[in-house]
Amino acid sequence: MTRPNPLARKLATVGSALAMAGSSLLLASSPASAATSCYSTSCHGLDPAYTVCQNDARTVLTSDTGVELRYSATCRAVWARKTSAVAWHKYIVQNDRRETQFVVPTSSGGTVWTTMVDDKDIYAYAADYRPDGTQASSTLWW
Repeated sequence: MTRPNPLARKLATVGSALAMAGSSLLLASSPASAATSCYSTSCHGLDPAYTVCQNDARTVLTSDTGVELRYSATCRAVWARKTSAVAWHKYIVQNDRRETQFVVPTSSGGTVWTTMVDDKDIYAYAADYRPDGTQASSTLWW
């Protein structure tokens, strides 16, 4: 498995943390700031939409079919997101500890996302599986 430069990951994390610190006044007055907070392993299985993790989330990789690997530096967690989802496709996020979360939409269109897995000092990827179980695409490990 090809892994990125660890320094690049650390710089991305530091940059995101600084951006979050600089915007703390805005977040303090937003409804999302009242959301649940988690970090690393405590984020496992939580919906990013109901946590502070969505506040600094960014797409770090995108697969050929448009599955995004989303990352929160504040939470040190990742999840998969797919816009224009395809019914019965399985969208997954998995880290190198084999912790996996997935979502299977029952209708096409709209945006779906998985719950989160830990990404503190480990690697993860997102993937799209067809209903027959074959992989349609995946991101690289990040």
